[in-house]
Amino acid sequence: MVDLLEKHKGIADRFQRMVDMGINGLGVTNDKMISPTRAMVGGREILLAGTNNYMGITFDPRCIAAGQKALAEYGTGTTGSRIANGSFAMHKELEKELAGFLNLQHCVVFTTGYQANLGMLSGLAGPKDTIYLDADSHSSIYDGCTLSGAKLVRFRHNDAADLDKRLSRSEDTEGGRLVVLEGIYSMLGDRAPLKDFVELKKKHEFQLLVDDAHSFGVLGPNGRGLGDEAGLEEHVDFVVGTFSKSVGAIGGFGAGNHPLFETLRYAMRPYMFTASSSPASIATSIAALQVLKAEPERRARLWANSEQLYKGLKGLGFEMGTDQVSPVIAVKMPDELSTIVKWNALFQGGVYVNMAVPPGTPNRMCLLRCSVSAAHTPEDINRIIGIFKDVVAA
Repeated sequence: MVDLLEKHKGIADRFQRMVDMGINGLGVTNDKMISPTRAMVGGREILLAGTNNYMGITFDPRCIAAGQKALAEYGTGTTGSRIANGSFAMHKELEKELAGFLNLQHCVVFTTGYQANLGMLSGLAGPKDTIYLDADSHSSIYDGCTLSGAKLVRFRHNDAADLDKRLSRSEDTEGGRLVVLEGIYSMLGDRAPLKDFVELKKKHEFQLLVDDAHSFGVLGPNGRGLGDEAGLEEHVDFVVGTFSKSVGAIGGFGAGNHPLFETLRYAMRPYMFTASSSPASIATSIAALQVLKAEPERRARLWANSEQLYKGLKGLGFEMGTDQVSPVIAVKMPDELSTIVKWNALFQGGVYVNMAVPPGTPNRMCLLRCSVSAAHTPEDINRIIGIFKDVVAA
């Protein structure tokens, strides 16, 4: 008999080596959450600098109250998909609120952000179509492409010239063409040069999807994402995002203006065949959107904190993931061994960051990845910089 799990022995051995060197950096247990930036782990208070809690909204009393109210009035769950069980009124309210926030006509809410990419990509593209995606795209984008059955063409990261060549070679493609970009790339923190790709769109007439998972609530004067920041929203055909970052909840969305957009509900298997979001999660997301609209100062604090941390770490001589400042701030490490050692040293020093190693990183990089929150204080940022100086630069 062939043991089905034997093929994963290499992963198991690699994981065990990491554990033998200290703490399981890929499975830290937060025993108690104290605030958006603090947790108790193993009896110690840890400063959180790797949670993607960009707006620091997870403990906002208005969001908590909305979730508690929904839990009491609607129960704990929906117990099925919206196709089979119908929608709760709150699902439609959230879609309406989000479409209004994005200044788009249509919006579909998914149970997770991962499912949003699976659903949108597999719904938009099929076996006769071609998807062109940035080589550094998130795994959920790659998985959505696989589910679609479309031909997949990768182009070099943020390289519009490379995409231009690949599009030129396929002008006679039978089906449609979809180009996929990300607002802020989750590992290095850089963002797509949208203007360059919009110029290509005029030349090659493809449709464009932007995954704003890490840029929704973050980029642009209105916090709508990459298109908002670049002033090019009208050239973006579809937007995908998640509620697990700036919104501080769980869920995802796809949005757009296409007149046939609503038909995607009956074409996207990850939407059709999974239970819909729980009432509490939907209610907290609605409340969080209202907070984001009412309090743009959160975004201002986030960017001030990001500038402070980026400049502080770069000033220590670290090689940074990108020369662009964003709330995702990555420090390059020479190899996996040193990454594990230094991650453990940071954790023992009292700060949690992300240990990012292949295959989840571009070009097999090893990174110590920070994500900044609007809830961090300037003193928190200085403390993070100080611990990096003491244990990583040493």
